[in-house]
Amino acid sequence: MLRSVSFQNSLSISPSLPSVLEQTRPREIIKEHVETQYGNLHCIMSGTPKANHPVILTFHDVGLNYKSCFESLFNHQDMQEINRHFPVCHIEAPGQHEAAKTLPAAYTYPSMDQLSEALASVLKHFGFRSIIGLGVGAGAYILARFALNHPDLVDGLVLININPNAKGLMDTFANKVDNAVIANLFGKDEIQTNHDLIATYRHLITTTMNQSNVSQFFRSYNHRNALDVERPIPGGNINVRTLKCAALLIVGDNSPAVDVVVDCNSKLNPTTTTLLKMADCGGLPQVDQPAKVIEAFKYFIQGMGYLSSASMTRLRSRTTSSSSLMSLDGPRSRAHTNELQRGQIHSRGNEEKRVRSHTDVSMDSISSMNQSVSKATEVAC
Repeated sequence: MLRSVSFQNSLSISPSLPSVLEQTRPREIIKEHVETQYGNLHCIMSGTPKANHPVILTFHDVGLNYKSCFESLFNHQDMQEINRHFPVCHIEAPGQHEAAKTLPAAYTYPSMDQLSEALASVLKHFGFRSIIGLGVGAGAYILARFALNHPDLVDGLVLININPNAKGLMDTFANKVDNAVIANLFGKDEIQTNHDLIATYRHLITTTMNQSNVSQFFRSYNHRNALDVERPIPGGNINVRTLKCAALLIVGDNSPAVDVVVDCNSKLNPTTTTLLKMADCGGLPQVDQPAKVIEAFKYFIQGMGYLSSASMTRLRSRTTSSSSLMSLDGPRSRAHTNELQRGQIHSRGNEEKRVRSHTDVSMDSISSMNQSVSKATEVAC
């Protein structure tokens, strides 16, 4: 088993601030390949697990690795408060880490279901008792599948661009791998207008990733099974298949996944699920608007009872009343808003079929709100 250890500061320091006052103790970074029955998963561990605290566990999308998917988010200044309270474990699928060698010809790439089961080996290896999962695209699907099969090990899920539907494509791509990945990650408008971002990610995909390995991971994702979740109905079957943990669904309104994320939200429990639809945002919200994603993440964690209201003071003081997020109640009994988006609330015909009510709540009012929301709500973001 390969293992490397390094250190990084858990707080980015502005040159104008005294580093002696602002710098925190460096966090130990452990990188190692964890052996599972479906292949080795490259894991990057930061921080020390705590007995009664979950670990934030991330999983990237196709064509990405932990750096290109999450580094800008976790290196953001606003994320340091979370980093101080939670250890983080980034997981990379087999052969998806930087400079990975081509997987052996005899190796059969694991399915999405198998990758989700492989996570149990990671938790056992590091001794994690529970996790808060943060996944994007394929990673969101894998974490959701893991939560469905192992509800006792998952306290909460933040799922960006989750697509719970089955999808079967031919084994070979009509276009180059990088073109297929770009079309999966970004919407048409974003591809046509945000040339710098697209060029950056195309460069990362083609220069840091093993194209053969990416193709295998992408093919596995495109042959996934449906999650087959069902929205619980009051007075109905109490044993329906659904996520038992709190879930925050995030998608940009210009993302190619926006429709499937909204549809996924309609299939989940409205009392434990929140949908954050971000206006003026593309396929990678955690890269495009990391500060807003972090705000939502902080309130999500606070609603689970892991961050005190005192630790949220800095966030509230920097937020104007024109920005809004959800209200989250206490641990395990919290109720969640159903859809959040910036600006005015938009009504859609298909939303009437889902029987969703809409409420506008300002960010300033959230600090004093600690009440349950009995109905699904849409809140300006």
